[in-house]
Amino acid sequence: MDVEATAPKRPTIEQLAAYPAFSGFSLSPDGKHIAALRGVGEDRTIAVWKTDALDQPPTLIGAERMKITGVSFIKNDRLAVNFWQPYDLRMDRLTKTFVSKLMITDLQGKSWNEPITQARATSRAQELMQSLTNPTVLDRLPNDPHHILVVNNVGSNSGDVFRVDLRDFSSERIQMTEGRVAGYITDLDGALRARLQQNIDSTGAYIAAEFRNIQTGAWEEHFRSYVKDRDRTEIIGFSTDPNIAFILSNVGEDKSAIYEYDIAAKTRKEALYQHRVFDASRVLINPYRSAGNEFGKLLGIGYRGPRGDEIDWTSSAMRSLDAGLKQALGIVNNKLNLVDPSSGKSAQIDYPTAKDYRITGYTPDLSTLIISVDGASIPTEYYLFRNGSLTLLAKSYPDIDPRALGDTNLVYYKARDGLDIPAFLTKPNEELCGPGPWPAVVHPHGGPWARDTMDFDSSMWVPLLASRCMAVLRPQYRGSDGWGRKLWMAGDAEWGQKMQDDKDDGAKWLIDQKIAQPNRIAIFGFSYGGYAAFDAAIRPAGTYKCAIAGAGVSDIRRIWSRFYTNPFFRQAQAPTVKGVSPVDEAANTQIPIMVFHGERDQTVPIEQSDWFVEKAKQAGKPVIYHKIADYAHGPAWTRKVFAEQLSYIEDYLLKGCGGSGL
Repeated sequence: MDVEATAPKRPTIEQLAAYPAFSGFSLSPDGKHIAALRGVGEDRTIAVWKTDALDQPPTLIGAERMKITGVSFIKNDRLAVNFWQPYDLRMDRLTKTFVSKLMITDLQGKSWNEPITQARATSRAQELMQSLTNPTVLDRLPNDPHHILVVNNVGSNSGDVFRVDLRDFSSERIQMTEGRVAGYITDLDGALRARLQQNIDSTGAYIAAEFRNIQTGAWEEHFRSYVKDRDRTEIIGFSTDPNIAFILSNVGEDKSAIYEYDIAAKTRKEALYQHRVFDASRVLINPYRSAGNEFGKLLGIGYRGPRGDEIDWTSSAMRSLDAGLKQALGIVNNKLNLVDPSSGKSAQIDYPTAKDYRITGYTPDLSTLIISVDGASIPTEYYLFRNGSLTLLAKSYPDIDPRALGDTNLVYYKARDGLDIPAFLTKPNEELCGPGPWPAVVHPHGGPWARDTMDFDSSMWVPLLASRCMAVLRPQYRGSDGWGRKLWMAGDAEWGQKMQDDKDDGAKWLIDQKIAQPNRIAIFGFSYGGYAAFDAAIRPAGTYKCAIAGAGVSDIRRIWSRFYTNPFFRQAQAPTVKGVSPVDEAANTQIPIMVFHGERDQTVPIEQSDWFVEKAKQAGKPVIYHKIADYAHGPAWTRKVFAEQLSYIEDYLLKGCGGSGL
């Protein structure tokens, strides 16, 4: 049956809450195997195929007690697998959380090992530390068939770097760390060549970028960034020339740029890459020596565009491949207007607004690739490109009709003080919902030092709202990161003030543009977005009909006090987190509000919602409160819990929200 000939079909809660049918595809370095996660009901297993026998059933690898959350190749014959499970620890109080575990296995799942075996915990405190931390892979050493580099994050050896032999899982410590080291960076040969170190001087807390002297082995400081200035200078990669590094810096600029750096001369060269509107982010370098003359070649530059992780290809071979892939995948450009919040200058570009692709794995000669394709309204699809042919591997949500998820674009509106605010606007499908204006939801992101993108929203909040015929505006309010220094720093000490005005101005813009129906706008957010919903509820009524606060902060004094013992948090964020604490005015809540919070949330403790709800209910305000078991700061342990959370949002907006629904 031709899908286009039928009416769009609205997805059910169960379809939205389901695990992706397949996700997280990974390619072995030699291109001979593919691994992915397969979701069926409440279970997730690892599926492993031979790339030359995709018509044959895959090898399936499962787990009994813990749930698998990720899988990736670290060698041709070894998989890194991430697990998690609920965890309760009773000390002076009950700590309800989740724990994660990294394990390494073969392609049949017969042998399982930890990268570094941890000593048995001898106390409850040590047990908690081990449960909440995990060794991390620092470098997969793509040119070494048997070893990886791992950073130990637990116990007395925390921060030390080990070379692990994957044949017998013996390990050798190659770097004993120091207490203030925040991380290491390796070169193309896997040698520890740079690190970040935190310290304090008479000016304040800073992060020093250090290089290791090749001749002496000593660590030498090259850059010092003071956290209160919000300057960033990071070492992001190395050239084949051992004296040339790539650095990412926003010093003296609104946008982060990428530079080549002469280590011996301590000289920053001219900017290698700087985008007019977005922060640069990374360099893509071919790390495989088997690539011959292509080893160490710069393939492309990453920047934080509308999709968050965009690539400008610098290699002629990659540019040619890019053009061919886009044509084969049906990816087309549309006109997109961009505005720089720093200068107010605008430009129009050609941009694939509906969908685009990413290369998530490749062989050294680039003859075999794993490609993911998605868009704001298109759940991720996975393809294998092999020897010039493109094969669809799987669709993550084959039962969801993308047409029912509306259409998303990047827009800009003016805040009341003239600042340009980027936003992602999703309009419902008119065939499903009729022409606008529609009921609408202002949906601020968490963080607040974060941002939204035009990728598919795996939280399923935007797909849920759009498929229920609501327009959705995701404002990149002042304080959002990734849009340049001016917008980022404009949120300092403006919690509940100018930061909140930006959301209200977005609601007004929706009405002015005849996108939203007046008096039928809600605000819904999670984490900092939940804070924004709390704050909207205590502001003078008129902007929103109701609010939904998920895992929201209600008392900014108490949420941040536990972080201020760290001088870096204290100097970087303490001065920025000032303004309104909604709990102070909860008794004067002006509009109906629904609150939900996970009982296993260790990021924003559930007490933050308890305090607000208790004061509002004591004052007789219209508050609905859902405490969700086995729910953390976002992830749901089961599909049932995920569906429960989505149902609370749907029911409140369609049936509650003041008694008659939005």
